[in-house]
Amino acid sequence: MDIEALRVAVGQQEIDTVVVAMTDMQGRLQGKRFHAQFFLDEVTKHGTEACAYLLAVDTEMNTVDGYDLASWDNGYGDFALEPDMATLRVLPWQPGTALVLADVMALDSGGPVRVSPRQVLRAQTDRAAALGWTALAGTELEFLVFEGSYEQAWDQGYRGMVPANRYNADYSVLGTGRIEPLLRDIRNSMAGAGLTVESAKGECNPGQHEIAFRYAEALTTADHHVIYKTGAKEIAASRGYALTFMAKPNAAEGNSCHIHLSFRDAADGSPVMAGDGPYGLSPLGASMLAGLLAGLRELTLLLAPTINSYKRYASGSFAPTTVAWGPDNRTCALRLVGHGPSLRVECRVPGGDVNPYLAVAGLVAAALSRVPEAQGAAGQLAELPPPVTGNAYALTGLPRVPGTLEEALALWESSALAAEAFGADVVRHYATMARVELEAYRSAVTDWELRRYFERI
Repeated sequence: MDIEALRVAVGQQEIDTVVVAMTDMQGRLQGKRFHAQFFLDEVTKHGTEACAYLLAVDTEMNTVDGYDLASWDNGYGDFALEPDMATLRVLPWQPGTALVLADVMALDSGGPVRVSPRQVLRAQTDRAAALGWTALAGTELEFLVFEGSYEQAWDQGYRGMVPANRYNADYSVLGTGRIEPLLRDIRNSMAGAGLTVESAKGECNPGQHEIAFRYAEALTTADHHVIYKTGAKEIAASRGYALTFMAKPNAAEGNSCHIHLSFRDAADGSPVMAGDGPYGLSPLGASMLAGLLAGLRELTLLLAPTINSYKRYASGSFAPTTVAWGPDNRTCALRLVGHGPSLRVECRVPGGDVNPYLAVAGLVAAALSRVPEAQGAAGQLAELPPPVTGNAYALTGLPRVPGTLEEALALWESSALAAEAFGADVVRHYATMARVELEAYRSAVTDWELRRYFERI
């Protein structure tokens, strides 16, 4: 929907509300609902403002210390939300409502707030564009569906929840048919919001499903990801279900978010990474894959942002434990998939809790780290290590995917790649986010501890 189509829809009383939303550090949409006519009259001209604490709080929206952007010391002022009209769309699951995503801008300088997730990704896609390339991405986001509302789940302490499927429904047409009314509603609603829906299928964990969308330019994919994630929860709630993208909600397989990445020449659309070399790679593609391998551990914080993220990484879980690559090998952290122009790298590290802007930004930065021109100097391309064609879980002697948030944080803070690609301010900001998460976890007393120690210790 463009702005003129919105004017017509408002005039015909088809749209009465416009949501202006930014994406926070946790990958959630935060913003305001405007009366549609006021949006047209005022917000399109001047934007709007929001408290800068939206990029300086924890998951519970608690104010926390340590952020340069916003704090009690600087009074928790505002920043500007500048609507990106290219993202304007109808939300079919919210009556009479349209949505537009916003870039976060500083009030004093008018420039972008660099630590904003959308800006972090835009900075990396701009680096690719300077080489004449378009970064393309696709995200495959799994979720678990439980019977009953979110409020019921909260009130019962998330205990005794009943999955919508009682058994493994991976690829099962019968199993997915049990909740097809919900899946169909999500698919059709997302199509109505301008996303290109490909398919839906069951997954391994009881009640687990995946809806796949067509790849797009990296920023567009991240925009679609956060719209879909919010919309799927809202649609599930309207039908009496609770749907979670939590990385590891129980002892079975967790929710993954495999991210596919490739690059195209912006002028003629030709693939950058595909060629006539081994495994269908171009020399440049092999070097970029080597960069992804080399940078993966240092940038894992962007791929796995919570305490819970790291509980997915277990042998035989389809979540990776070894930093390795392989052609069509689902035991590796990086899987080379597709042929010819569709050749791409699938990163299997992220879970459903990932912030897509940060994760894709990290992958683009790692790929460009082995492109000499992207580093401002001519030089040789990197040599790609041999692939793994067997069981990567069983291998020893190769680097491991970080096993804890503490490990990922230490790697992030000491990373020359992160400092060079993102800047010290971004590194410091997301290091603070990780520390806040760790402190909240360390101070919590869990059900497990009560059951284990209350009486018997």
